[in-house]
Amino acid sequence: MHDLDAGRAVLDRVLLHRRSSPIGRQCSETPCARCAAPHLGRVARAVAAGKPIELVLPAFPTKSPNPAKVLGIRPDMAEELALRFLAELCGDIEKIHPPGAKVIICSDGRVFEELIKVPDRDITAYQHGMRELVDKISPDFHQLFNLDDVCPGQSHDQMRAMIDDEFGEPFEEPRAELKADENGLAMYRGIVRFLVEDLWHESFPGSKSALQRDCRKRAYRVVARSRAWGRLLAARFPDAVRLSIHPQPCGSTAGRVTTSCPPPCHTRGGELIEIPGASPTARRSSAA
Repeated sequence: MHDLDAGRAVLDRVLLHRRSSPIGRQCSETPCARCAAPHLGRVARAVAAGKPIELVLPAFPTKSPNPAKVLGIRPDMAEELALRFLAELCGDIEKIHPPGAKVIICSDGRVFEELIKVPDRDITAYQHGMRELVDKISPDFHQLFNLDDVCPGQSHDQMRAMIDDEFGEPFEEPRAELKADENGLAMYRGIVRFLVEDLWHESFPGSKSALQRDCRKRAYRVVARSRAWGRLLAARFPDAVRLSIHPQPCGSTAGRVTTSCPPPCHTRGGELIEIPGASPTARRSSAA
């Protein structure tokens, strides 16, 4: 099979799971050639070199701080189902391209700690649990990466300061851009909703209206930090295909492969694809 043909076959398999945004241009076919186009060169180069295809997925941040939404602070069956889905996808790619694919899971909870109000100790426990799950389920198909790998030996606050200093932008920049873009505005409102849902529980000391005002402001900082994380990942994994958990309109250069894990963050920028799987932040009430 020709390198481009193999690349198209791989992307066709991935794009079978793509969720498109209800806003903006819609796909006219499935799989969609317009959505595959931004990624075909990277995949074809990996095929030509006889190397595994790298798929970078910023996701699996941490468990929600709202005890009504989750079963605890460590990964559970939701993460296990999502990892098994991704491993199955890699196995399907291996049938087309024998060197296969590896999903680099970029666990980003540490990136957003002070913005999502989850303590670093809980994020550390979650990351340890994810490593145990990967070792158990699919060490050949998955690799874990997080901010601790970028700044070994530094404090967690120093790590976040580094990403802001070296890859960040003033939060006013995404604020103006999001307000001018229909998809961006929908994404911003989704972040606000997740922040409010995660923090509005019995132990919250204030009113819900005060929480909503705070979350509307904090959401812009979440977007700015998320973009900084995306730039860091692009520099660290320049040949990888970017995956995402968020829908995109057809043909977007931020096209995505989604795992339907809804963390309170959004990675924007780069070239992404989308794949639906299981949600690590599945509600406790729905899991009971």
